[in-house]
Amino acid sequence: MDPEQQLSHILQDSFSVPQSPVWMDSSSRTQCDALERAAGGALRLSEITGSKAYERFTGNQISKVFHTRPEEFYQTERISLVSSFAASLFLGKYAAIDFSDGSGMNLLDLSSKAWSDVCLDACAPGLRPLLADPVDSSSVLGSVCLYFVKRFGFSETCSVVAFTGDNPASLAGMRLQPGDVAVSLGTSDTVFLWLQYPQPALEGHVFINPVQPEHYMALLCFKNGSLVRERIRDQTGGSWDKFSSALSSSPLGNNGNIGLYFDVMEILRQHAACGALMLTITSFAGVLQVASFPPHTEVRALLEGQFLSRRLHSERLGYHIYVFNAPVFTIDSSNSACLGSAYRALHGLLKQSGVSFFDAVKNGAEPKLPWRRRIQQPIR
Repeated sequence: MDPEQQLSHILQDSFSVPQSPVWMDSSSRTQCDALERAAGGALRLSEITGSKAYERFTGNQISKVFHTRPEEFYQTERISLVSSFAASLFLGKYAAIDFSDGSGMNLLDLSSKAWSDVCLDACAPGLRPLLADPVDSSSVLGSVCLYFVKRFGFSETCSVVAFTGDNPASLAGMRLQPGDVAVSLGTSDTVFLWLQYPQPALEGHVFINPVQPEHYMALLCFKNGSLVRERIRDQTGGSWDKFSSALSSSPLGNNGNIGLYFDVMEILRQHAACGALMLTITSFAGVLQVASFPPHTEVRALLEGQFLSRRLHSERLGYHIYVFNAPVFTIDSSNSACLGSAYRALHGLLKQSGVSFFDAVKNGAEPKLPWRRRIQQPIR
């Protein structure tokens, strides 16, 4: 690559597919169905790759390109993820896909950490050489290429560690450990889990762990997140202060009142209905459905209902939850993926000397412990 030219100019004629599909694309349902049939069903595909077939996953998008634009497929010499493509720019040559980001393609056999022949054959012919072998997420791929040395002043000895996706990088940035769970509250809520013995299911995703490849990480995304909380906030006085006050005025357990709020169709339950279900537990024998809650009751009904839902789905993936007296932490970083990428780069260099990820990042900022209070004992 000529260091006198911009990358956009150098690469402008390099792509067989000028407009690559992104995660928002959901047009490959036909290919998803075909992949699940080839694998022996949705659950069997999840057992192999960590997820049932999803339209946005790379394998199904590759299959769609092959079936709808075969001339572009046959002009392709390498298929990259965004992460491995970015690493390729720094290397000046094709970079390998890492285990963790590669787990989100519906193509990688999680048990063998190699591409699944069944999945490759179901998506398109001759895929294995186009993908090349995946590598450990902490692998050092080589040194930065001369383009970055001459144009941007990088050191010639600067190493390039395998790039990964934003979610695996976030797990590294939060420094989750075995048994930890992290919840990212946003428009969609995301739950990160560190698993040793996953139970692949029809909901959620299981990935090879980016910092300890003999373990796994699970990812659960809930579409009904902050927008639902904001709606209830607006009904409770219009401010987070009033929302918090209403929460504080109700007891843990909410006197048996719980709400399930699905303003939009949930990702994890594609065929579930939308709406709200409000229940009052009258005894262990049954529940009473109610039409509405008072504001101070509804706030806690919403939050406890949301987190019970996150717990239920987490346990289905093999996570064992015991919350009594468990500490709750927050982290100061607003971009855990960027921080995790820096942590992973450091670990990649030190791992060659036998240093573990946690030893490599032991001097990082500790999370805060803002809330430690005894969780209510089960209702009797």
